[in-house]
Amino acid sequence: MPRIIKYLNYIIYWSIILIPFSMSIAPAPVSIFEGFLIISFLTKKVLKKEPIFTKTAINIPLLLLFLITCLSVLNTINYSDSLKGGVFRLILYAFIFFVMVEEVKDKRQIGRIVFSVAAGLILASFDEVWQVFVGEDFIRGYAPVVNIGLVRATAAFKDANTLGIYLSAIAPLIFGLTLYYFKKQKKALMWGLSLIVLAGILLTYSRPTLLAIYIVLFFLGIAKKDKATIALLIIFTLISPFILPKSVKNWAREVEYNPFRFICNDDRIAVYRNSLNMIKDHPFIGLGANTYMKNYKKYREPIEYRNIVTKDYMYAHNNFLHMAAEIGLIGLGFFIWLLYKLFMECKDIYRKLEDDYMKIVSLSLSACLIAFLVNGLTESSLYYSRVAIIFWYIMGLALALKKIASR
Repeated sequence: MPRIIKYLNYIIYWSIILIPFSMSIAPAPVSIFEGFLIISFLTKKVLKKEPIFTKTAINIPLLLLFLITCLSVLNTINYSDSLKGGVFRLILYAFIFFVMVEEVKDKRQIGRIVFSVAAGLILASFDEVWQVFVGEDFIRGYAPVVNIGLVRATAAFKDANTLGIYLSAIAPLIFGLTLYYFKKQKKALMWGLSLIVLAGILLTYSRPTLLAIYIVLFFLGIAKKDKATIALLIIFTLISPFILPKSVKNWAREVEYNPFRFICNDDRIAVYRNSLNMIKDHPFIGLGANTYMKNYKKYREPIEYRNIVTKDYMYAHNNFLHMAAEIGLIGLGFFIWLLYKLFMECKDIYRKLEDDYMKIVSLSLSACLIAFLVNGLTESSLYYSRVAIIFWYIMGLALALKKIASR
């Protein structure tokens, strides 16, 4: 028995570390490590006769979110989709969260996770540069996409926006440590790494990604009372209209310098209006988990925003509208409560940590969550299987620091 437990702990330990790096390569290795992680964790719990779920600050809102997801199946148009892609997927993500909370135990392991994150960011960023210059990425052979005359890198992801979600959701961990922890030679090395990652982020030309990074840098600057970073961001804001590519300036002119249209595009605005039609029809428990795309055509307006014609199957391109449509305003309310409890707990952990490295890690993980949520204002990132795990992984890692703070 002790030897089996030792092997299971080994699999859990390294699966946690390798997941961030594997995200930059393809969905398959991530799924493999997820499987190893959950099966090993459950096996260990059974052998040791321990309770599966750890007590955390978000257990109650998470349980209620799960229950309303189950209840939404009453309105579904496809039970299989709702059970497999809705209920079961939420269970999978909840397990990832609880494994992270319980199995991340010390500073050394967190250092290895940070290294894995950095390695994944560097791989994706170099892959982007290669893709732009050669015409295809060196991992999966994907070609870049071209929008409004801009060559947008996708690396080993199917589109630039999904790549942007990945980069912006984990890069703040590296940015925070670069700005506020490392010194001398290590700081120079981290600055080089951070600039490479920033270049990768710019090559996506993803507006929500750039907005997310801008906001989290402001967040870090305010949290650390860093006047220099805040001043640089303000200067960048003032000069950005003059340094934007010509095609972007033309695009801004076409949308009449309307910031909402500039960030969202007219087609997204049309989708948002159609999403509101879904919510009005079933406001309390929604249309059923994982059925947004199959229901979309039914609720599409005859004449859409600015005569845009959207596709028959669409994501909401907004996490909150997508969630409200599928599991209702009650479900959305539980999720917002979960976020409130999450950030209050992160704030409490940050204050209690005494180790400088761990404090910056804690603050940077909060920035990662903020970046993911900001990006989710124009993307259904919680519903993209390639990147949704990032939210639950980072959330679990952030709350795992409570054990270290209590020591």
